[in-house]
Amino acid sequence: MTGRNPDQPGIFKAISRALLRLAYGAAAALSGGCTGIQSAFSAFGIEAESTRALTWGMTAAATVITIGVLWLAWHAARAPAGRLDHQGGMRVILWLGAIGPTVLLTALLVSSLTKMRTLPTGADDLKIAVDGEQFWWRARYLPAGGQPVETANEIRVPVGHTVTFALTSPDVIHSFWIPGLAGKVDMIPGRTNDLVVRATRTGVYRGACAEFCGLSHARMAFDVVAMAPADFDRWLAGAARPAAGIDSPGRHLFEEYGCGGCHTIRGHAEDSTIGPDLTHVGSRLSLGAGTLPMTRDALSRFIRDPASVKPGALMPSFKDMPGKDADAISSYLAELR
Repeated sequence: MTGRNPDQPGIFKAISRALLRLAYGAAAALSGGCTGIQSAFSAFGIEAESTRALTWGMTAAATVITIGVLWLAWHAARAPAGRLDHQGGMRVILWLGAIGPTVLLTALLVSSLTKMRTLPTGADDLKIAVDGEQFWWRARYLPAGGQPVETANEIRVPVGHTVTFALTSPDVIHSFWIPGLAGKVDMIPGRTNDLVVRATRTGVYRGACAEFCGLSHARMAFDVVAMAPADFDRWLAGAARPAAGIDSPGRHLFEEYGCGGCHTIRGHAEDSTIGPDLTHVGSRLSLGAGTLPMTRDALSRFIRDPASVKPGALMPSFKDMPGKDADAISSYLAELR
């Protein structure tokens, strides 16, 4: 004598409830880990917002499909033997195996294509040339009709304005990625790739190199500041000015130790562009491409032994430099705002 187990529906209901609880818990855990200053879900740009919307749409579709498959499995397990004949099975295959996926994938393709369009640009839009170095970022602001302004390891953009990043590298392949603003773009030696973005809200975020480029790849980040247009214009005007007239022991030691052989400080030392521009270094949010906070102690540590902070960094070490000299130079640099 055969028959269906009377407890079978209850078992499937219990399994379904357990799977739903597991799905809810996993979704909560994943969404909780996708926030913060370096997350595509903390979007502050049009491109990242489109990517986020597409991701949520695909997740919702996958969830619906998964629930549908579980429901079909539960329904089939409860159905009496012989209920589904050959003709009925062929209809299931036709709708769920051919027509359904075709409609779903077509809708996904159409929605994706509309989000792949590059933002239109104009002659008056801001352009920022970014070079990926080992292991830091050189940024040159090229405003329409204005003078170029060079900074390093920090990107500032005006909210609501279209900005074009011109991305390249003088050494190895890097990848420029600001998750909350737009997708990643490779920086290839001998080639310039453009990335067009538009920030939608103010805030401080984080970008990173997304392509392994050497020992300090994981320590090659940068701060991203999205500013109101008026605030950005004031900042850019200030960044274009030379360094303030500072006459301190640290400035003289900076010259005596030959730091000007690699670093430019406009108005003080302008002979080299090998390393990052330090004209207003004290106003930056971090040091060493997002590695250390911008403090006098961190500056002094980086001056004496940069390799301990960024392995493989090309900056020479000054381990024999007296601590008081390093402190004096760091105090001088911290005043450059």
